[in-house]
Amino acid sequence: MMNHAFFRQNTVELARKLLGCLLIHRTPDGVAGGMIVEAEAYVGAIDKACHAYRNRSGRTEIMYHDGGYAYVYLIYGMHHCFNAVTGPEGEGNAVLIRALEPVIGLELMQQRRHTKTAQHLCSGPGKVCQALGITKNEYGLDLCAADSPLRLICYRHIPDAQIVATPRINVAYAEEAAAWPWRFYVKDNLYVSK
Repeated sequence: MMNHAFFRQNTVELARKLLGCLLIHRTPDGVAGGMIVEAEAYVGAIDKACHAYRNRSGRTEIMYHDGGYAYVYLIYGMHHCFNAVTGPEGEGNAVLIRALEPVIGLELMQQRRHTKTAQHLCSGPGKVCQALGITKNEYGLDLCAADSPLRLICYRHIPDAQIVATPRINVAYAEEAAAWPWRFYVKDNLYVSK
């Protein structure tokens, strides 16, 4: 079981370590989840791509909590994105979960995403949230609490040789931070975002 100490690690290193972990969401409709195959690190103090960079607001407040909480936000007015808050309290860091390999609740995910094609279920951050039923209602949930409906669980170790590091996606506005290789994904995995 993951605890808050696990999420207090260096955010960039933690983004790598979350590859292979399970993200699971329990709802009244059922349980759905998958193995994390793509993640991006965001570090508030120095990272112009991070929502918490020079911006402590109602939206980003949870990012300043102790590591191990859910930061969920809406982009383009239609897609939710799920992040795990990282680092010690007061830092404003998080890891965006960009893609999952479906493992639990395949039929439920297919219903939510209106597709039978497994590779299209969770191959992007908005797809992850739609497939798992994650909305802003999950903002602030404790990912380490035994009774939390939204959990991250250790599942499989991904060797360093199978991890690819690249610049993050859609952060061209972030100047020098746009080039930082803080996106990590599992090499040759069919479920990574395109």
